[in-house]
Amino acid sequence: MDEDRLAHLTSLRRELHRYPEPAWREFYTTSRIVDELERIGVDQLHLGRDALDADARMAVPDEDELTPWHERARDAGAREDVLDATEGGFTGALAALERGEGPTVALRVDIDALPITESGSPAHVPADEGFRSNNEGFMHACGHDAHATIGLGVLEAVAESEFRGTFKLVIQPAEEVIGGGKAIAESGHLDDVDHLLAIHIGLDHPTGEVVAGVGGFLAVRQFEATFTGESAHAGGHPAQGRDAVQALATAVQNLHAIRRHGDGATRVNAGVVRGGTATNIVPERATMEGEVRGETTELKEYMSERADTVVESAAAMHDCDATVETTAEAPSAESDASLADTVYDAAGTVSGVTSRLRSADLGGSEDATYLMDRVQKHGGRATFVGIGTDHPGGHHTPTFDVDERSLAVGVDVVSEAVKRLGR
Repeated sequence: MDEDRLAHLTSLRRELHRYPEPAWREFYTTSRIVDELERIGVDQLHLGRDALDADARMAVPDEDELTPWHERARDAGAREDVLDATEGGFTGALAALERGEGPTVALRVDIDALPITESGSPAHVPADEGFRSNNEGFMHACGHDAHATIGLGVLEAVAESEFRGTFKLVIQPAEEVIGGGKAIAESGHLDDVDHLLAIHIGLDHPTGEVVAGVGGFLAVRQFEATFTGESAHAGGHPAQGRDAVQALATAVQNLHAIRRHGDGATRVNAGVVRGGTATNIVPERATMEGEVRGETTELKEYMSERADTVVESAAAMHDCDATVETTAEAPSAESDASLADTVYDAAGTVSGVTSRLRSADLGGSEDATYLMDRVQKHGGRATFVGIGTDHPGGHHTPTFDVDERSLAVGVDVVSEAVKRLGR
């Protein structure tokens, strides 16, 4: 990659880093990406409801949360046409280059940020060099700013090449809440895709290392459990109450007692608990946000069924009622070895690649699995590609950053793989 292009991509990544937006609120980010798509020139551009299945969105915030971010994006300079198309949380985009007869190749990148306050330490490069988050309390702590940048770099490289076929760039919102992958998968835009690549930067791999086929995805279900009892005076008549917090506490303890399965890894966590209004009132309502995971979709279902039983039994034990609502979920997936081989071979030709791995396990969850599963069920192939980067803090920490040399590695490896698929 020449120095001018790397400088442009570095500047773009820093701009996106400066304006992080959480799931379904990526209004400014989508607008800025549309600017780049139009600069490069594409044959198809789908925005908002045209890019996804509205009914398949998960974990969408209410209007009270969406509206301030919509206005904040306007104040930051987002385009009115993009704001109109994305209003209501319909963020993201899908662009396509049509280059005659040939396969359809897609690249998926995600764009949302996390609710983490970014470090202001002079040792943190974004703070020291002036591109720390402007949206206090939120930051790109997982590299999605770099993902979007790499995706646009790949699009431009493919546009300038002799690639034959159709290349689709999928700009997916709401990965961090496992909310956007299903909506993209069920949009129909992937049903003609022969080869799908999805990327992630870092994942504890150093700058220069490329993982051609990431596997080991844990299927995941996130849920909210609500316990309802009856209030009473905690000092005068506690027996007249039905304690929802007691029911919640029992559920938390018993969730972690679910028997693990012999067929593979399983996980459970009660991440957020709330309940009660005062020390002298028997609490009548309590809520818990939790998740279960499994090495396969079947193991996730095993954990889900038992988690629901735990919640219902804990409520019954304390004479309370309980409801459980799934807020988001994603299946497991496996990268296709034959497509990973194409990425592996492409990486061997790229300057800056110092190490190649054919496969490695993620050990976590990613809703790119929805897209991978959709393409594979329609007869195509899919692989999840890791682009290593040195980072001073781990993913999802206030000091996370990327080594910007990785932008060039990511663009060159993925664009070379796409071009090989389109020859």
